[in-house]
Amino acid sequence: MTTQFDPNEVARYLQSHPEFFEHYADLLAHVHIPSPHGGKAISITERQIGILRDKSRQLEGKMSELIGFGEENDIISEKVHRLGVALLGAKDLASAVATIYDHIGNNFAVPHVLVRLWGVGSGGAPEFAPVADVLKAQVGAMTHPYCGAIAGQEVAGWFDEHVRSVAQVPLREPSTHGTTHEGACFGVLLFASEDVRRFYADMGTLYLERIGDLAAAALLRVVE
Repeated sequence: MTTQFDPNEVARYLQSHPEFFEHYADLLAHVHIPSPHGGKAISITERQIGILRDKSRQLEGKMSELIGFGEENDIISEKVHRLGVALLGAKDLASAVATIYDHIGNNFAVPHVLVRLWGVGSGGAPEFAPVADVLKAQVGAMTHPYCGAIAGQEVAGWFDEHVRSVAQVPLREPSTHGTTHEGACFGVLLFASEDVRRFYADMGTLYLERIGDLAAAALLRVVE
């Protein structure tokens, strides 16, 4: 009569008694398991080495991915830094706006960039074109930049081209706490693209917020 063993009980026993193979070390030389790559059975030691190699390859792949992300962030940070330096040299509204359009359009390869201002300054510049109160309220209520489809939004009519995705970055005055996130909204910075995947709902907005902070500070300094 053959005695039936429950594999789960055996596994639990070995987990609870890790010293088992210390007392029966010779068993390891006789235990063989199927190779994950097919072919003949291999020893537990060989199997463990294979598992460690697989984990090592996974870690190497993850490390390469993280390094790639870090290098990409370094490139973006450098572009944001150059934008900030250029905005410091802007002497008036026209030069500040031109700097924003030039750096965002060329360094970040954004095909369409627009600035709209309200509640500050005056003049006949395109940046002071009328904006609906509903949109002002929507932008003012944003806690983070909006990224996603542009269809059905008022801003879609601000572009001559058929754009399909947009990023809307609020421009705010500094708050009493020294940040722009809680200050009064006086405009919006728009990035748009014909590519529906260029600006999407789940994309990160950290650098968009920083660009918005830089643009807002520069524009407030030169607006009349």
